Amino acid sequence: MARVSATLVLAIAAALPLVLGDYRLFQLTQAGIYAIALIGLSLLIGRSGQISLGHGAFYALGAYAAAILSVREGFPAYVAVPAAAVLCLGAGYAFGFPARRLHGLYLALATLALALALPQLLRFGPLTELTGGVQGLVVERLAPPAGLSVSQDAWSSWLVLLLLGLMSWAAGNMVSGRIGRALAAVRDRPLAAESIGIDTGAIRTGAFAVSAFYAGLAGALSAFTVGFVSPDSFDFYLSITLFVGVVVGGAGSIGGAWFGGLFLVFVPNMAQNIFDAAPWLVYGLILIGLMFVMPDGAAGLARRAARLVEQSFGRST
Repeated sequence: MARVSATLVLAIAAALPLVLGDYRLFQLTQAGIYAIALIGLSLLIGRSGQISLGHGAFYALGAYAAAILSVREGFPAYVAVPAAAVLCLGAGYAFGFPARRLHGLYLALATLALALALPQLLRFGPLTELTGGVQGLVVERLAPPAGLSVSQDAWSSWLVLLLLGLMSWAAGNMVSGRIGRALAAVRDRPLAAESIGIDTGAIRTGAFAVSAFYAGLAGALSAFTVGFVSPDSFDFYLSITLFVGVVVGGAGSIGGAWFGGLFLVFVPNMAQNIFDAAPWLVYGLILIGLMFVMPDGAAGLARRAARLVEQSFGRST
């Protein structure tokens, strides 16, 4: 049932570029990019039990790596994007290896420091020739192949949708197999997991690396979708935004990450339209209301609704 629903959603999303304007397509593309990052962060928080408040740093690293490879080195986007994601995989492993000794709030504090430090590093004097400093870098946006008469926004939306589907499929296979069971064991019973031979440190480090890969891929896609990167685009608020998306969607849920991506793009705009003088007041009230209505996120609400439907059909038969 879940696969049928996912296929239906993908089919509808693939048809949207044919009927929507460029602005709405850009919003949906950004929501898909956020969803890719949220899948990785959701795996880290919901499946391995590690709290990160700094994944905006890996998002920024992926965006800048792709931009530098494209602008400074002349690599095409289709090379720069995967290369940036692999770089973030290595960076996530490098950070996760020493951080695997940290748990709970201490790990959250360490990742918070990472999110605060990276924007300052991007402005650092000796690196400004490479990063563009406070001026940032202008990146050439993704162009459709010759002969395909669609807009840049339509082409970007299809590519992001394709990658979102692939990364969702990969994450689903991961959590449903041996890796997923190992993650659950390390999250819920670390001592018991060690007693049966699971290397808890390696599992935690690997989960951090994979989540950084997802964030870096999303950041790289964002660079070519927006066409610009600068340190101000990747401040600490981005990390909090991604954390909010995971909580609202439901930690550990792939479908919840899709919902979280849509939430991060459209709800702030809706709050702005409701009360232009204080949009963050409206946004905060919406968040509080959602936490009361669905404390387990959108995925938890969907599971409860599915159980109610099953019970109703069971009683009727």
